[in-house]
Amino acid sequence: MTRMRFLALVLVLGGVGLSAQAYVPNRVFDSSQGQFSDFESMMAVVAKADVVFVGEQHDDPNTHRLEQAILEGLRRRRGDVILSLEMFERDVQSRLDEFRAGQLPEADFLATARPWPRYATDYKPMVDFAIAHQWPVVAANIPRPIASEIGKLGLEVLASKPDAERAWFASEWTCPDTDAYFARFKEAMGSHPSEPELVRFYAAQCLKDETMAESIVSAWQWARAATPDTRPLVVHYDGAFHSDFGQGTVARVQRRLPAARIAVISVIPVVDLDQIHTGEHLKKGDYLLFTIGK
Repeated sequence: MTRMRFLALVLVLGGVGLSAQAYVPNRVFDSSQGQFSDFESMMAVVAKADVVFVGEQHDDPNTHRLEQAILEGLRRRRGDVILSLEMFERDVQSRLDEFRAGQLPEADFLATARPWPRYATDYKPMVDFAIAHQWPVVAANIPRPIASEIGKLGLEVLASKPDAERAWFASEWTCPDTDAYFARFKEAMGSHPSEPELVRFYAAQCLKDETMAESIVSAWQWARAATPDTRPLVVHYDGAFHSDFGQGTVARVQRRLPAARIAVISVIPVVDLDQIHTGEHLKKGDYLLFTIGK
């Protein structure tokens, strides 16, 4: 190999490495302190939690790069981490486990696990990172067909589910239509659904939250039982609506695990990092992670 070809190869490989570690523009606002902080300071705090929620705006590239950076930040500080994802549903947990154990080719896994459309760019890096570090990966969500049935027919449809399917959704739930979460859901839905439809749609949303919360708590309790002298950390990724303001899935984890140390990060894409108005976002999370939106 000539010297010039060798140098070209070094530059190409160096470029790949730099690309993988490229800086992602961001600013971190610490809600408890009421002031801007920085990414590593945030990670030093959330790494001590029992459950960390990362609420995303779907399909934003910088958001997903920062989500990967959060996993890397946790890995620098501890090893006992569990990755939990809204983006996989409980009925494919066995396929996820087989893939994680190297017993299922990735092509077969993707063909049977119903990954989200942008899995390759948005979530595969996180799953691969967890597998590389031997972290459990939890398919946390309720299967979409069941959620759709609830949206059409209400919670009553769950009573007729066979035993095999009952493991795919939360065993108990509380879905009041009088709290702040319902009010936020109603506002987000606008004036389109009728009141009965709105209640059914909210029931489907609620069962997603309840199922993800039960999945998170079960994973945490399993890991705690396996190593009683330690407190594991579950990092759960979901659409921000599920975890903003400590509502949704967060509140349902807290109900099941009252003593849990929970941290909520809300990732917020913006146009200009130098012109951030925190007021409208202030109570969304313990940390607001602003980045340049696509």
